[in-house]
Amino acid sequence: MTEKDYVLGTHDEEIARLGLQHRVWRPTVLECWKRAGIAPGNKVVDVGAGPGFATLDLAGIVGPTGEVLAAERSDRFLETARKACADRGFTNVRFRNMDLMNDSLDVTGFDAAWCRWVACFVSSPATLMQRIADALRPGGLAMFHEYSDYQTFRFTPRRPALERFAEEVMASWREAGGEPNIGLDLPVLLPAAGFRVRQVRHHIFAVTTRDEFWHWPASFIGINADRMRELGRVSGEWADEVRAAFRDAESDERTVFTTPLVLEVIAVRQ
Repeated sequence: MTEKDYVLGTHDEEIARLGLQHRVWRPTVLECWKRAGIAPGNKVVDVGAGPGFATLDLAGIVGPTGEVLAAERSDRFLETARKACADRGFTNVRFRNMDLMNDSLDVTGFDAAWCRWVACFVSSPATLMQRIADALRPGGLAMFHEYSDYQTFRFTPRRPALERFAEEVMASWREAGGEPNIGLDLPVLLPAAGFRVRQVRHHIFAVTTRDEFWHWPASFIGINADRMRELGRVSGEWADEVRAAFRDAESDERTVFTTPLVLEVIAVRQ
């Protein structure tokens, strides 16, 4: 697969959006890692590392006696991650340019793996689970954040154009071979790959235009509308209607946005 095969692209605007996304989700992510027990000296795989925002945080936590393997198939994303690690002086990060559906992670005995919004895009989540299991030691932890009910992507007052946008997002992921609600399948897929599910939580937020979290849907809608038009999925008129609906929502003091429901799963390799 090429850079263009990423549903949302790998351009500079998408890298910036992913940075914003990590920033607003970061407190939730750090709390997950704390519950899992990620600590100095650990060896952790960042599965589908993207531009490396989680990689940087993991490298800081595990410290110089630990190790992070950033596995990612996008050259552009890996270039961004390498530069960020170099700028921060991290020497405890390795990078692996790979396709999770075609290649193994090529490591064993790691203590943990972090995987966020990757299973929803791959053609075989079962293969992904097995790749992760093969990289971990017995007793090693796999940590996931995946959508389990994308339909909770909602605005109130309701905006039909934005609801159609969410439906189109889900359709585009499915046509690309993914499943936006893959979180529902994790409690079945993980035991089949040799894991015991230790903990399951859900995360959903209701935000207003005054919240920092608001910038997450704001950036996602604009970039994704352009991306779907670029791919020929929608017309320019459709994209303009989506943007207009979002501007109306943003200017309405009554507006509340509910995020897509995310399932957090921490599992132990048997």
